[in-house]
Amino acid sequence: MKVFHCDHCDHLVFFESVRCVKCERPLAYLPDQGVTGSLDPGEGGVWHSPLARAKGQSYKLCQNYTDHNICNWAVAADDSDSFCVSCRFTRVIPNLSTPGNKEAWFKLEVAKRRLFYSLLSLKLPLVSKAESETGLAFEFLDDADSKDGKPVLTGHDDGLITMNIAEADDAERERRRHQMHELYRTLLGHFRHEIGHYYWDQLIKDGPHLDRYRELFGDEREDYAKALERHYQNGTPPNWQDQFISAYATTHPWEDWAETWTHYLHMIDTLETASDCGMSMKPKRANEPELKLGSELPESERLTFPAMIERWHALTFLLNNLNRGMGLADGYPFVISAPVIEKLRFVHEIVAMRAM
Repeated sequence: MKVFHCDHCDHLVFFESVRCVKCERPLAYLPDQGVTGSLDPGEGGVWHSPLARAKGQSYKLCQNYTDHNICNWAVAADDSDSFCVSCRFTRVIPNLSTPGNKEAWFKLEVAKRRLFYSLLSLKLPLVSKAESETGLAFEFLDDADSKDGKPVLTGHDDGLITMNIAEADDAERERRRHQMHELYRTLLGHFRHEIGHYYWDQLIKDGPHLDRYRELFGDEREDYAKALERHYQNGTPPNWQDQFISAYATTHPWEDWAETWTHYLHMIDTLETASDCGMSMKPKRANEPELKLGSELPESERLTFPAMIERWHALTFLLNNLNRGMGLADGYPFVISAPVIEKLRFVHEIVAMRAM
């Protein structure tokens, strides 16, 4: 995530901000410009950005911004769709007459917009189910919406990503994390994981990279239901960290891909933030982590996979020590083994090919 500033007073603002706390200008994220910036009102309810590169562009606020204060993105004024590029992919929202559901919906959309920021930055294909049967859609449901009385399962099915809104409750999500013996469980992690399944269908399935995928992750033709049953009955195999990024990745090659994909998105988002802040960490000895980011490095070097891994090790060392200084658990409770690095390299190469 980049660092953003108000275009009027240059005050620091966040990706999720809707108003500058210094000059009180309204803010919105402009996907075509890749910035969260301030807006000036125009005639007929449209808005304009003071950015020189946005001269001549007119915007309207996403309908979920104006109607529900759920979104903070803008849309081109001449776009026939009243929803922003993120919100238009949400097909079902929670029942807003139920107490707490609007707050849950807000948290879900905040996480989804950060996901879409990465997908747009990486130039990955984004087609909605309204445009194509093989496209993407999101449904946010609670257990009361279940037709068979069973809990709503968060998951992916042929481009449809369903999210149980209970995951937006921090206490419930932490309870589930403990119950599942997970190191890490967040809303953003859920979105990144499920979109990983979608992009397996889009980028790997029946394509030229399938053989290499099977070499690294295994044969996805293994019975998925039996693999899940085995995982929940027998637990995680010993020494799983030697080959996998997470315990859940051991379940099935599809889950290994989705967990690795998730981790890749974690890395690029966090590294971009550190780079835009110009972070640097100079070691005392050669065997200690070194972090060099920001303007001191040419862009071409920042984008190479070896440089990315090197800086990730240093950044997570810093992140964990900062958390420990606050008495918090490690922000990065993972170990990246050599086989996992090769899986991450494969994801990096697949994404890079799509962006060319």
